[in-house]
Amino acid sequence: MEQKRRIYLDNNATTPVDPRVVEAMIPYFTNHFGNAASRNHPFGWEAEEGVDYAREQVAKLIGAEEKEIIFTSGATEAINLALKGAFEMYAKKGNHIITVKTEHKAVLDTCKHIEKMGGEVTYLDVNYDATINLDELEAAIKPNTILVSVMFANNETGVIQDMKRIGEICAKHGVLFMSDITQAAGKIPVNVKELGIHLATFTAHKMYGPKGVGALFVNRIKPRVKVTAQIDGGGHERGMRSGTLNVPGIVGFGKAAEIAMQDMEKDAARLSKMRDRLQNALLELEETTINGTTASRMPHVTNMSFKHVEGEGLMMTFNQEIGLSSGSACTSASLEPSYVLVAMGLGDDLAHSSLRFSLGRFTTDADIDYTIEAIKKGVNHMRDLSPIWEMYKEGIDLSQVEWSEH
Repeated sequence: MEQKRRIYLDNNATTPVDPRVVEAMIPYFTNHFGNAASRNHPFGWEAEEGVDYAREQVAKLIGAEEKEIIFTSGATEAINLALKGAFEMYAKKGNHIITVKTEHKAVLDTCKHIEKMGGEVTYLDVNYDATINLDELEAAIKPNTILVSVMFANNETGVIQDMKRIGEICAKHGVLFMSDITQAAGKIPVNVKELGIHLATFTAHKMYGPKGVGALFVNRIKPRVKVTAQIDGGGHERGMRSGTLNVPGIVGFGKAAEIAMQDMEKDAARLSKMRDRLQNALLELEETTINGTTASRMPHVTNMSFKHVEGEGLMMTFNQEIGLSSGSACTSASLEPSYVLVAMGLGDDLAHSSLRFSLGRFTTDADIDYTIEAIKKGVNHMRDLSPIWEMYKEGIDLSQVEWSEH
């Protein structure tokens, strides 16, 4: 029996670990297994050396100083530490935070928690192309605003916000600028200093590193930013995040950052070419649209809707041989339409009919050829079976149809 073909186009969810990263990590499981906090023997020193070097590599990737990098268990923990930590640290200045409706759940759910703690949160709308209105952002800043949190690139659409302008607005009003840079770091150039970002969160597993290790960048000068620890213990990570460091994971994160720096440009050029080929071929299908602006988005991502075709059902037509994410929320067992697409003004039907394609370092041209064929075949098959598509083709205005409950 021949092995079923498997193609992975869900690199925004996670990436495979680069073999070069695995190689760098292995010695830290075996020979250099020490605790980086054990300061009085060589086992600890070796581990600490590995961590120090990784801190340098990770800092360099985003244009930061190594002392500004706090290692965490991932982006979610880093986001919790940044938001809750800043909320507590700057309580005397104010209790108001501004964020966006299309942020990752880790940001939105942490903000909901902050509201329960007595904080006030403004959730900005997005335009139909998934960008935010910068005038609305500026108008939302009040005397008690302490922080603005806007993600660099969206995980579902790949849309990149105007980070430089947001940084300028925050600087003008003297508020902290935090950004979840998870989807951008390691894939496109990110320089936190040039953009005026004071707190940034990201993770290794979105850039071909291991899962379970992330980082928080905390600006040290002009302004010196502080956050209160959310995990108490031995005062590791300059007192901001206690717990024995995941040395092999951190070493892997460092190596992944180093490789990303050296391969970023050529990876992006190769992937955007492949992404455009995939996208243009699928746009040949009638009533197919791209969600989010194409003017500023990640080079490896496209989010597309196929009118009157249910995304989950479409994925069944190719037996899940292609790893993709559909426009139904992946965070819940229920098939809710994606809150990101709904916030952009897509109706439930279009949100449900969307697929996100996120290519990666190991995606091949053959993978793209196969995917184009499978999706085209699937969409046409689903539409052939759909009475709604037939009505649509006959020119019936579906918004006027009275659907019976039975």
